[in-house]
Amino acid sequence: MNTLLIIALVVAMGATAYVLVRGVISMANGKDASGAIQQNYMQKRVLFQGIAIVIVVVILLAAGGGRG
Repeated sequence: MNTLLIIALVVAMGATAYVLVRGVISMANGKDASGAIQQNYMQKRVLFQGIAIVIVVVILLAAGGGRG
């Protein structure tokens, strides 16, 4: 199960990085006058970051086992 969580974390981190780079490239082009595309990229980046954080928490809880 830990392997699956690690793979999911890497995928979420990769998706975050991809959306971040796409957003920066889109901003550098400067074609979006309304900012709607930038807002869309920002929302996707925050979503993927949230997913990655949740996966990290699950990994830490699984690693902690029954301690407490």
